[in-house]
Parts: sequence; C-alpha cells; structure tokens
Amino acid sequence: MFDLQSLGRILLVIGGTIVLLGLLLVIGGRFFPWLGRLPGDIRLQGENISCFFPLATSIVISLLLTLVLNIIIRLLNR
Repeated sequence: MFDLQSLGRILLVIGGTIVLLGLLLVIGGRFFPWLGRLPGDIRLQGENISCFFPLATSIVISLLLTLVLNIIIRLLNR
C-alpha cells in the first residue's frame, strides 16, 4: 500500500512528464512543420466529418525515438 508521500511523488512525476510532452509538441510544431504533412499520412474529408491518420509521421517519430533511446542506453551502460 502506498503512503501519501510516495503517491504525491508519483503524481508529480506524471504531471512533469505531461508538461514535458506538451512542450515537446509545441516546440516540435514550430521547428518541424512538415510533421503531419508527410506523403504517407492519410486525410479523409467528407461534408460533415474529417479523419486524419498520421501513418508516415508515426513511423518517423518511432524511428527517431528508437535511435535516441538506444544512444542514451548505450551511453548509460558504459
């Protein structure tokens, strides 16, 4: 069972992570305006509805995160 101090720390870490992700999205939109507009992204628009499936953007972000995390893990294991 958690005590209140450890629960408070967990909530602070989760909140900080959400803030950092929000900042990354805001900064990423300014420095990488082509994200979300790649050739593999699917956009369906009708009269009353629109859907967006960022397939190519998801693949690019996944590859970049994989590279960055692998580099970090390799540096920390030395």
